[in-house]
Amino acid sequence: MRCPYCSAMSEKVVDSREGKDGDVIRRRRECLQCHRRFTTYERIEEIHFMVVKKDGRREPFDRHKLMGGLTKAIQKRPVSVAQLEEIVDDIESRLAEKPDREISSTEVGELVMHRLHDLDEVAYVRFASVYRQFKDVNQFVEEVKSLLGPARRPKG
Repeated sequence: MRCPYCSAMSEKVVDSREGKDGDVIRRRRECLQCHRRFTTYERIEEIHFMVVKKDGRREPFDRHKLMGGLTKAIQKRPVSVAQLEEIVDDIESRLAEKPDREISSTEVGELVMHRLHDLDEVAYVRFASVYRQFKDVNQFVEEVKSLLGPARRPKG
């Protein structure tokens, strides 16, 4: 393991802890050259999924890309990174259960939308506006109305 501070190749593991679901191991390491500490994470390398885009292109499922989209949606919202990690973990678990190694971007988007709907309505609308590519403000308003439902719509 290369030290991120001095690039030395000598280090020792100071502490190892298993993640709460047992699918990640967190290791604290210390560089034997500069004596600074850093953290690494180990995950089991799983079968990779291909995401089929709307235009037919295929690209590997990218956990970091999904996390980036979620991070933009929750910007300045009371949602923790741990909650986002949970969403991404859940989506990855659902993908792992599927026999097919290809999934449409639409299906991934719907999984995200469902989770954001339950987590934070503002983040949901932000994500929906990009994901559903609203053509005009009327589509946006309709999405917000559907979110409010008949019981929660303002009177008047």
